[in-house]
Amino acid sequence: MILEPEEFYILSSKEKIRVPPRYAAEMVAYEAGSGELRTHYAGFFDPGFGYGQKGEVKGTKAVLEVRAHDVPFMISDGQTFCKLFFEDMYEMPEKVYGPKIGSSYQYQGITLSKQFKTP
Repeated sequence: MILEPEEFYILSSKEKIRVPPRYAAEMVAYEAGSGELRTHYAGFFDPGFGYGQKGEVKGTKAVLEVRAHDVPFMISDGQTFCKLFFEDMYEMPEKVYGPKIGSSYQYQGITLSKQFKTP
């Protein structure tokens, strides 16, 4: 697939992500010098994302909001776009990501971030 310059794409990871309640995660570029590609616009995963309170959620796919900038950018099946950095929380949060606190993306498929309006 070729990503055209200045077009906006919504892609989903093949893998499911699980962030235990004691951690938070940030999505960062896999390799900053790999080309003219921005791989995310919503790259933070709250404690409990894809995990739940006690591990009852068996993972949630990450949605990547991707844009090629100045030149067409070819991607292929299985290509690595980003990596996750996990941060240990100072203390266990009182509430974790999930439906009990109105979280939007716990069981998401390809879903545009709630900050964007659909056409």
